Amino acid sequence: MLTGAELLAKVKELGDASKSELVRECGYVSSKKDGSERLNFTAFYEALLEAKGVTLGESGMGKGPGGRKLSFVATVQGNGNLLVGKAYTAQLGLEPGDEFEIKLGKKQIRLVPVGGADEEE
Repeated sequence: MLTGAELLAKVKELGDASKSELVRECGYVSSKKDGSERLNFTAFYEALLEAKGVTLGESGMGKGPGGRKLSFVATVQGNGNLLVGKAYTAQLGLEPGDEFEIKLGKKQIRLVPVGGADEEE
């Protein structure tokens, strides 16, 4: 699979080729279980964006322990507590003892760092 400057050069060289042909010629192809060809469009476009200097976020963002994708959904527990897990606080760089002011809206809860500006008001 081509990456970086080689990928950009190949795409430029192929010019008006179809999207499928671009992906195939740049090496973003794998085999299915039945032996047929699978074109990896997502990997191709991600590599193309990276080659052009575009990043779509930090690597690992939105991932919890073991690489599981975070759901960004919390459930009220039986005792009425609402738990924000370690994976979320780690993403924000929060440390034990950090304090937040709880702001209630009609159907929302906002946590504002104590001493921080409330940007949404």
